[in-house]
Amino acid sequence: MWLFFFFACLVAVTFLVVLFAPHIRRYAAGGVCMSSARLDGKTVLITGANTGIGKETALDLATRGAHVVMACRDVSKGEEAAASIRAAYPETQVEVRELDLADTCSIRSFAQQFLRDFNQLHILINNAGVMMCPYTKTNDGFEMHIGVNHLGHFLLTSLLVGLLKRSAPARIVVVSSLAHNFGWIRFHDLHSQGSYNSGLAYCQSKLANVLFARELARRLKGSNVTVNSLHPGTVNSDLTRHSTLMMIFFNVLSVFLKTPREGAQTSVYCAVAEELHSISGKHFSDCAPAFVAPQGRSEETARRLWDASCELLGIQWE
Repeated sequence: MWLFFFFACLVAVTFLVVLFAPHIRRYAAGGVCMSSARLDGKTVLITGANTGIGKETALDLATRGAHVVMACRDVSKGEEAAASIRAAYPETQVEVRELDLADTCSIRSFAQQFLRDFNQLHILINNAGVMMCPYTKTNDGFEMHIGVNHLGHFLLTSLLVGLLKRSAPARIVVVSSLAHNFGWIRFHDLHSQGSYNSGLAYCQSKLANVLFARELARRLKGSNVTVNSLHPGTVNSDLTRHSTLMMIFFNVLSVFLKTPREGAQTSVYCAVAEELHSISGKHFSDCAPAFVAPQGRSEETARRLWDASCELLGIQWE
Protein backbone atom coordinates (compact mmCIF):
# COMPACT_ATOMS: atom_id res chain seq x y z
CA MET A 1 0.00 0.00 0.00
CA TRP A 2 2.72 2.44 0.99
CA LEU A 3 4.75 1.50 -2.06
CA PHE A 4 1.78 2.17 -4.33
CA PHE A 5 1.19 5.53 -2.60
CA PHE A 6 4.86 6.47 -3.05
CA PHE A 7 4.86 5.69 -6.79
CA ALA A 8 1.54 7.47 -7.26
CA CYS A 9 2.99 10.60 -5.66
CA LEU A 10 6.14 10.28 -7.76
CA VAL A 11 4.11 10.01 -10.96
CA ALA A 12 1.96 13.00 -9.93
CA VAL A 13 5.00 15.14 -9.16
CA THR A 14 6.66 14.14 -12.43
CA PHE A 15 3.50 15.00 -14.34
CA LEU A 16 3.29 18.44 -12.70
CA VAL A 17 6.95 19.17 -13.37
CA VAL A 18 6.56 18.25 -17.05
CA LEU A 19 3.33 20.22 -17.32
CA PHE A 20 4.73 23.37 -15.79
CA ALA A 21 8.31 22.97 -17.05
CA PRO A 22 8.18 26.03 -19.35
CA HIS A 23 6.96 28.23 -16.50
CA ILE A 24 9.51 26.76 -14.09
CA ARG A 25 12.31 27.39 -16.59
CA ARG A 26 11.30 31.02 -17.09
CA TYR A 27 11.31 31.57 -13.33
CA ALA A 28 14.58 29.69 -12.78
CA ALA A 29 16.32 31.66 -15.54
CA GLY A 30 16.30 34.78 -13.36
CA GLY A 31 17.31 38.28 -14.41
CA VAL A 32 18.69 39.19 -17.80
CA CYS A 33 21.21 41.93 -18.53
CA MET A 34 19.35 44.33 -20.81
CA SER A 35 22.28 46.65 -21.46
CA SER A 36 23.36 47.03 -25.08
CA ALA A 37 26.63 48.74 -24.12
CA ARG A 38 29.54 48.23 -26.50
CA LEU A 39 33.08 47.50 -25.33
CA ASP A 40 35.03 48.34 -28.48
CA GLY A 41 38.65 49.09 -27.62
CA LYS A 42 38.27 47.71 -24.08
CA THR A 43 40.37 44.94 -22.53
CA VAL A 44 38.68 42.36 -20.32
CA LEU A 45 40.29 39.67 -18.19
CA ILE A 46 38.19 36.73 -16.96
CA THR A 47 39.54 33.94 -14.76
CA GLY A 48 38.15 30.44 -15.21
CA ALA A 49 36.75 31.31 -18.61
CA ASN A 50 37.09 27.90 -20.23
CA THR A 51 33.75 26.57 -19.00
CA GLY A 52 30.44 27.41 -17.33
CA ILE A 53 29.51 30.99 -16.60
CA GLY A 54 33.07 32.15 -17.23
CA LYS A 55 32.94 30.98 -20.84
CA GLU A 56 29.47 32.50 -21.35
CA THR A 57 30.66 35.79 -19.87
CA ALA A 58 33.65 35.77 -22.21
CA LEU A 59 31.39 35.12 -25.19
CA ASP A 60 29.00 37.94 -24.29
CA LEU A 61 31.69 40.55 -23.68
CA ALA A 62 33.64 39.52 -26.78
CA THR A 63 30.56 40.01 -28.95
CA ARG A 64 30.33 43.53 -27.54
CA GLY A 65 33.71 44.30 -29.10
CA ALA A 66 36.04 43.74 -26.14
CA HIS A 67 39.42 42.07 -26.37
CA VAL A 68 38.86 39.22 -23.91
CA VAL A 69 41.71 37.42 -22.18
CA MET A 70 40.57 34.03 -20.90
CA ALA A 71 42.81 33.08 -17.97
CA CYS A 72 42.61 29.31 -17.48
CA ARG A 73 44.45 26.61 -15.57
CA ASP A 74 43.80 24.08 -18.34
CA VAL A 75 45.04 25.81 -21.49
CA SER A 76 43.83 23.08 -23.84
CA LYS A 77 40.26 23.40 -22.56
CA GLY A 78 40.62 27.15 -22.72
CA GLU A 79 41.67 26.97 -26.37
CA GLU A 80 38.66 24.75 -27.12
CA ALA A 81 36.36 27.30 -25.52
CA ALA A 82 38.01 30.18 -27.38
CA ALA A 83 37.79 28.28 -30.66
CA SER A 84 34.07 27.69 -30.16
CA ILE A 85 33.55 31.43 -29.55
CA ARG A 86 35.53 32.34 -32.68
CA ALA A 87 33.64 29.74 -34.72
CA ALA A 88 30.30 31.25 -33.71
CA TYR A 89 31.49 34.86 -33.95
CA PRO A 90 34.54 35.13 -36.23
CA GLU A 91 35.00 38.84 -35.55
CA THR A 92 35.56 38.37 -31.79
CA GLN A 93 38.93 38.94 -30.14
CA VAL A 94 39.57 36.24 -27.56
CA GLU A 95 42.84 34.77 -26.38
CA VAL A 96 43.82 32.19 -23.77
CA ARG A 97 46.57 32.50 -21.18
CA GLU A 98 47.65 30.06 -18.52
CA LEU A 99 46.80 30.93 -14.93
CA ASP A 100 46.77 28.54 -11.98
CA LEU A 101 45.20 30.27 -9.00
CA ALA A 102 46.44 27.47 -6.75
CA ASP A 103 50.03 28.54 -7.39
CA THR A 104 51.28 32.03 -6.49
CA CYS A 105 54.25 31.61 -8.84
CA SER A 106 51.83 31.05 -11.73
CA ILE A 107 49.81 34.10 -10.67
CA ARG A 108 52.88 36.33 -10.52
CA SER A 109 54.17 35.03 -13.85
CA PHE A 110 50.79 35.59 -15.48
CA ALA A 111 50.51 39.15 -14.14
CA GLN A 112 54.08 39.99 -15.15
CA GLN A 113 53.45 38.86 -18.72
CA PHE A 114 50.06 40.57 -18.85
CA LEU A 115 51.56 43.88 -17.75
CA ARG A 116 54.22 43.56 -20.46
CA ASP A 117 51.67 42.86 -23.18
CA PHE A 118 48.81 45.20 -22.26
CA ASN A 119 48.81 48.88 -21.39
CA GLN A 120 45.12 48.88 -20.42
CA LEU A 121 42.71 46.75 -18.42
CA HIS A 122 39.13 47.96 -18.14
CA ILE A 123 37.29 44.99 -16.63
CA LEU A 124 38.63 42.27 -14.34
CA ILE A 125 36.22 39.46 -13.55
CA ASN A 126 37.35 37.16 -10.74
CA ASN A 127 35.22 34.23 -11.79
CA ALA A 128 37.23 31.03 -11.30
CA GLY A 129 36.49 28.83 -8.33
CA VAL A 130 36.41 25.39 -6.78
CA MET A 131 33.59 23.84 -4.80
CA MET A 132 33.40 21.03 -2.24
CA CYS A 133 36.85 19.60 -2.95
CA PRO A 134 38.27 16.81 -0.82
CA TYR A 135 40.85 18.25 1.56
CA THR A 136 43.79 19.40 -0.53
CA LYS A 137 46.28 22.25 -0.40
CA THR A 138 47.54 24.70 -2.99
CA ASN A 139 51.20 24.76 -4.01
CA ASP A 140 51.75 27.32 -1.25
CA GLY A 141 50.08 25.27 1.49
CA PHE A 142 46.71 27.05 1.58
CA GLU A 143 43.49 25.06 1.90
CA MET A 144 42.19 24.78 -1.67
CA HIS A 145 38.90 26.72 -1.31
CA ILE A 146 40.32 29.73 0.52
CA GLY A 147 43.50 29.49 -1.56
CA VAL A 148 41.89 29.53 -5.01
CA ASN A 149 38.59 31.31 -4.46
CA HIS A 150 39.98 34.10 -2.28
CA LEU A 151 43.77 34.31 -1.89
CA GLY A 152 44.55 33.59 -5.56
CA HIS A 153 42.22 36.34 -6.74
CA PHE A 154 43.40 38.65 -3.95
CA LEU A 155 46.99 38.34 -5.21
CA LEU A 156 46.04 38.63 -8.88
CA THR A 157 44.00 41.78 -8.24
CA SER A 158 46.80 43.34 -6.20
CA LEU A 159 49.21 42.84 -9.11
CA LEU A 160 46.84 44.36 -11.67
CA VAL A 161 45.16 47.11 -9.67
CA GLY A 162 47.71 49.71 -10.80
CA LEU A 163 46.86 49.03 -14.44
CA LEU A 164 43.15 49.17 -13.65
CA LYS A 165 43.63 52.60 -12.06
CA ARG A 166 45.55 53.85 -15.08
CA SER A 167 42.77 52.55 -17.35
CA ALA A 168 39.93 54.12 -15.36
CA PRO A 169 37.02 54.11 -15.57
CA ALA A 170 37.42 50.41 -14.80
CA ARG A 171 35.50 47.68 -13.02
CA ILE A 172 36.35 44.70 -10.85
CA VAL A 173 33.67 42.01 -10.61
CA VAL A 174 33.94 39.32 -7.93
CA VAL A 175 31.84 36.19 -8.38
CA SER A 176 30.70 35.04 -4.95
CA SER A 177 27.65 32.98 -3.98
CA LEU A 178 24.51 32.84 -1.89
CA ALA A 179 26.59 30.37 0.14
CA HIS A 180 28.32 33.32 1.78
CA ASN A 181 25.28 33.49 4.06
CA PHE A 182 26.40 30.25 5.68
CA GLY A 183 30.06 31.14 5.97
CA TRP A 184 32.20 32.45 8.80
CA ILE A 185 35.83 33.52 8.61
CA ARG A 186 37.65 31.15 10.94
CA PHE A 187 40.69 33.29 11.66
CA HIS A 188 41.97 30.73 14.16
CA ASP A 189 41.95 28.04 11.43
CA LEU A 190 41.63 29.62 7.98
CA HIS A 191 43.06 26.51 6.33
CA SER A 192 40.78 24.04 8.11
CA GLN A 193 43.65 22.10 9.62
CA GLY A 194 41.80 21.47 12.88
CA SER A 195 38.69 20.11 11.19
CA TYR A 196 37.48 20.03 7.61
CA ASN A 197 34.08 20.17 5.98
CA SER A 198 34.13 20.83 2.23
CA GLY A 199 30.79 22.64 2.29
CA LEU A 200 31.80 24.97 5.12
CA ALA A 201 35.19 25.60 3.52
CA TYR A 202 33.40 26.67 0.33
CA CYS A 203 31.03 28.94 2.27
CA GLN A 204 33.96 30.58 4.07
CA SER A 205 35.69 31.29 0.74
CA LYS A 206 32.52 32.82 -0.73
CA LEU A 207 32.12 35.05 2.32
CA ALA A 208 35.75 36.07 1.84
CA ASN A 209 34.85 37.13 -1.73
CA VAL A 210 32.12 39.45 -0.46
CA LEU A 211 34.33 40.93 2.26
CA PHE A 212 37.21 41.42 -0.18
CA ALA A 213 34.99 43.24 -2.68
CA ARG A 214 33.61 45.57 -0.02
CA GLU A 215 37.00 46.38 1.50
CA LEU A 216 38.64 46.87 -1.90
CA ALA A 217 35.80 49.19 -2.93
CA ARG A 218 36.44 51.25 0.21
CA ARG A 219 40.17 51.46 -0.50
CA LEU A 220 39.63 52.39 -4.17
CA LYS A 221 37.12 55.12 -3.44
CA GLY A 222 37.81 58.12 -5.67
CA SER A 223 39.95 56.13 -8.13
CA ASN A 224 37.12 55.63 -10.66
CA VAL A 225 37.63 51.87 -10.30
CA THR A 226 34.50 50.18 -8.98
CA VAL A 227 34.28 46.81 -7.23
CA ASN A 228 31.13 44.73 -6.84
CA SER A 229 30.37 41.13 -5.92
CA LEU A 230 27.57 38.89 -7.10
CA HIS A 231 25.67 35.65 -6.72
CA PRO A 232 25.19 34.08 -10.18
CA GLY A 233 22.32 31.86 -9.09
CA THR A 234 22.24 28.09 -8.79
CA VAL A 235 23.83 27.08 -12.07
CA ASN A 236 23.97 23.65 -13.65
CA SER A 237 27.71 23.53 -14.37
CA ASP A 238 30.72 21.33 -13.67
CA LEU A 239 31.51 23.26 -10.49
CA THR A 240 29.91 20.35 -8.60
CA ARG A 241 32.32 17.81 -10.14
CA HIS A 242 33.94 17.02 -6.77
CA SER A 243 30.64 15.93 -5.20
CA THR A 244 28.86 12.92 -6.70
CA LEU A 245 25.80 13.63 -4.58
CA MET A 246 25.62 17.24 -5.78
CA MET A 247 26.03 16.16 -9.41
CA ILE A 248 23.14 13.70 -9.10
CA PHE A 249 21.03 16.29 -7.30
CA PHE A 250 21.71 18.93 -9.95
CA ASN A 251 20.97 16.54 -12.82
CA VAL A 252 17.66 15.44 -11.32
CA LEU A 253 16.58 19.01 -10.62
CA SER A 254 18.09 20.59 -13.74
CA VAL A 255 14.74 22.13 -14.73
CA PHE A 256 14.97 24.30 -11.60
CA LEU A 257 18.55 25.42 -12.26
CA LYS A 258 20.07 28.11 -14.43
CA THR A 259 22.03 27.29 -17.55
CA PRO A 260 25.58 28.71 -17.69
CA ARG A 261 24.35 31.42 -20.04
CA GLU A 262 21.62 32.41 -17.60
CA GLY A 263 24.09 32.26 -14.72
CA ALA A 264 26.43 34.64 -16.53
CA GLN A 265 23.85 37.42 -16.80
CA THR A 266 24.70 39.13 -13.50
CA SER A 267 28.44 38.99 -14.24
CA VAL A 268 27.76 40.69 -17.57
CA TYR A 269 25.43 43.19 -15.88
CA CYS A 270 28.06 44.19 -13.32
CA ALA A 271 30.63 44.52 -16.09
CA VAL A 272 28.69 46.67 -18.55
CA ALA A 273 25.49 48.20 -17.11
CA GLU A 274 25.61 51.96 -17.57
CA GLU A 275 23.71 52.59 -14.33
CA LEU A 276 26.53 50.96 -12.33
CA HIS A 277 29.27 53.27 -13.59
CA SER A 278 29.73 54.81 -10.13
CA ILE A 279 28.28 52.03 -7.95
CA SER A 280 30.87 50.26 -5.82
CA GLY A 281 30.97 47.96 -2.81
CA LYS A 282 27.57 46.42 -3.52
CA HIS A 283 26.33 42.87 -4.03
CA PHE A 284 24.07 41.73 -6.89
CA SER A 285 21.98 38.78 -8.00
CA ASP A 286 19.65 38.43 -10.98
CA CYS A 287 20.90 41.80 -12.26
CA ALA A 288 19.62 43.61 -9.16
CA PRO A 289 20.94 44.56 -5.70
CA ALA A 290 20.97 41.55 -3.38
CA PHE A 291 21.00 40.84 0.33
CA VAL A 292 24.35 40.51 2.10
CA ALA A 293 24.54 38.49 5.31
CA PRO A 294 25.49 40.41 8.47
CA GLN A 295 28.90 38.73 8.59
CA GLY A 296 29.47 39.97 5.04
CA ARG A 297 28.82 43.58 6.08
CA SER A 298 31.31 43.67 8.97
CA GLU A 299 33.97 46.29 8.27
CA GLU A 300 36.09 44.95 11.12
CA THR A 301 36.05 41.42 9.67
CA ALA A 302 36.81 42.74 6.19
CA ARG A 303 39.86 44.67 7.39
CA ARG A 304 41.07 41.78 9.49
CA LEU A 305 40.74 39.41 6.53
CA TRP A 306 42.58 41.92 4.33
CA ASP A 307 45.50 42.07 6.76
CA ALA A 308 45.56 38.28 7.17
CA SER A 309 45.55 37.82 3.39
CA CYS A 310 48.42 40.26 2.89
CA GLU A 311 50.42 38.47 5.59
CA LEU A 312 49.79 35.02 4.12
CA LEU A 313 50.81 36.19 0.65
CA GLY A 314 53.67 38.38 1.84
CA ILE A 315 52.43 41.46 -0.03
CA GLN A 316 51.58 45.10 0.48
CA TRP A 317 49.05 46.81 -1.77
CA GLU A 318 50.13 49.92 -3.63
